[in-house]
Amino acid sequence: MLTALALALSVAEGLVPLTVILPLPGLRLGLANLVTVYALCRLSGREALLILAARCLLGALVGGRLTALAFSLTGGLLALGLMALLLRAGRFSLFGVSIAGAAAHNTGQILAAMAVLGTRAPLVYLPPLLLCSLATGALTGGVAALLVRRVPVRAGT
Repeated sequence: MLTALALALSVAEGLVPLTVILPLPGLRLGLANLVTVYALCRLSGREALLILAARCLLGALVGGRLTALAFSLTGGLLALGLMALLLRAGRFSLFGVSIAGAAAHNTGQILAAMAVLGTRAPLVYLPPLLLCSLATGALTGGVAALLVRRVPVRAGT
């Protein structure tokens, strides 16, 4: 169910043209990250990883853009790893964890773009993307904090 929710959020946010406001390739709100943070907090790192991998693969298939798989998976794995470490440390709020995850996701996407294109040119986009990750990460962190507090692991518990 969480994989389906993450996929639906990913597809829905793809319909929101943020690049009209800020012309940055790959800029998104990161709504699917809500599911990743929830899974990390309420399930396990392994389950969060399975949900992330399935969402990235299915998202690439549904969107018809298999080349996007490298970008979403690289960013998602880097974000998941960092968020899991920060949550395990226990010193960070979900706002901080989510902001760090957004920054890590953007960094992963830039690294993937550099690998695919064979050039360091995509690094030019990293500073503005990292700046945007403050806002997008804070937004998803706030919503994630509400979800973790109010939505039980299993419906009806």
